Amino acid sequence: MRGYFLTIWNILDPIYYRFTRLSYLLDCHSSDNIFRVRLTRYKGKEVTLSDGTVIKKNDRLVKIHLHNVRLLTDLRHINTDIVKARIIYQSVKRSLPGIERYISNHKDSQDIKGIIGITSLNRACSRLGFDVKDISHPFYKWLKWATFLPIIILSSADFLNNKKNVLKASPSYLFMSKEKLSKMYRN
Repeated sequence: MRGYFLTIWNILDPIYYRFTRLSYLLDCHSSDNIFRVRLTRYKGKEVTLSDGTVIKKNDRLVKIHLHNVRLLTDLRHINTDIVKARIIYQSVKRSLPGIERYISNHKDSQDIKGIIGITSLNRACSRLGFDVKDISHPFYKWLKWATFLPIIILSSADFLNNKKNVLKASPSYLFMSKEKLSKMYRN
């Protein structure tokens, strides 16, 4: 059943990609990068990050999106959630230097304050350098949870036995300032 869903998702993903204005990272190291990105203006409440950077409404950020269908396809034969989590963690860690290069080489680099993402996989994010912040608007949080639900179900090794834990997964914002990203991931 999962195979059918992944096939359909693989067919629909290029349409999603086009409508969300995402970009692949275009450099010599990008084929291994698990992120797709787009430049955005922040529309949430003011946030102060752990390094003192303040993100305000309309600040320019690079929005990062995990390439979920690619990840799910790569992980489809792995049967334990712990191993899957470890692989995702390593993929993200390996991909962040590409995000740093993207920002450093961007024509608007001076205006970009950092990166933002939304995830329900937020346990190890702080070890990667992210600041995890709650989504304060209840409807937006629920909407994000609903859009993540198919990903959560497809990625869970044993959804039926872990249903309670899987359904409690709560989406959060991930932030990292440009300076922290450079400090941690510049080659």
